[in-house]
Amino acid sequence: MEQFEFTEHSHRRYNPLTGDWILVSPHRTKRPWQGKVEKLSGDQRPQYDPTCYLCPGNERAGGHQNPDYKETFVFQNDFSSLLPEVPKGEFKNGELFLAQSERGFCKVICFSPRHDMTIPEMEVSAIRKVVDLWCNEYEAIGKLDYINHVQIFENKGDIMGCSNPHPHGQIWAQENLPGEPAKEDKMQKAYYQKHGRTLLFDYVQEELKSGERVLAENASFVAVVPFWATWPFEAMIVSKQARQNLLQLNDTERTDFADMYKQLTVMYDNLFEVSFPYSAGIHQAPTDGQDHPEWHLHMHFFPPLLRSATVKKFMVGYEMLANPQRDITAEQSAQRLRDLPKKHYKA
Repeated sequence: MEQFEFTEHSHRRYNPLTGDWILVSPHRTKRPWQGKVEKLSGDQRPQYDPTCYLCPGNERAGGHQNPDYKETFVFQNDFSSLLPEVPKGEFKNGELFLAQSERGFCKVICFSPRHDMTIPEMEVSAIRKVVDLWCNEYEAIGKLDYINHVQIFENKGDIMGCSNPHPHGQIWAQENLPGEPAKEDKMQKAYYQKHGRTLLFDYVQEELKSGERVLAENASFVAVVPFWATWPFEAMIVSKQARQNLLQLNDTERTDFADMYKQLTVMYDNLFEVSFPYSAGIHQAPTDGQDHPEWHLHMHFFPPLLRSATVKKFMVGYEMLANPQRDITAEQSAQRLRDLPKKHYKA
């Protein structure tokens, strides 16, 4: 009887962080990069754009004026999806019709005053200032008595719905734990109660032993294509030591986080020699005033591109109605990224 092989046969993989499964079908594309690899023309942006509402000194869409900032800059989103003044209330009609009010607010973080920069093009010292700002905001926002979750994230590229090319990210803070962090909260808690160690600490040790899916590492962090990756070149940055949140990072670890952020995004840009789009975000402990030894700091990266700068993966049909599916294995994606040059390509 034929022996089962990961690289040949369809199989399901389990995500221990969420409890979800993904279908992998490697036989569909045994040579996943055999076709033409298109490159987009270089994105030539000026250092300063007088029409950009995120550049220093410019007026924003909401009418406020930015200061002449020199490093990073954070402000309350002029068109927030969450608002702090929402009155407390709920709607309930039996077991099937439930709704409740949700308070919170949204912020925008400008990573750099330069309009033409992206994270992989910035110096590690400049990215470190972004990490410091994340830490400061997480601490200040987390102290608010009605905020129990702080979601820090970045959407890069218009294909990911990013409305402005100026390098920036966002923070959404709210009363309740959203869906994906709630899943991770449940699964990490169960694992910690059973083993007395964080799920991701044990996971990182096993990945480092194997090396199959490891993309890069430094003293404090590792970048890896998760065994259960859904998107073609999905990746995750994880702290080597169990850290509940950003505030537990020491000075060296903050710099190492910035370094790993740059290393991974340089890989992405080099893959198809294009400013690589993705959605990325940090998952860390809730800010509910409780101790969360089960939580382990990590950052997800979900890039949509599949075969080239213009061919993306769509989550449709089976993915929407059943569960996610991919045609190349996590190991193949990791190898592809590892084989790239370490210096950033020149557009």
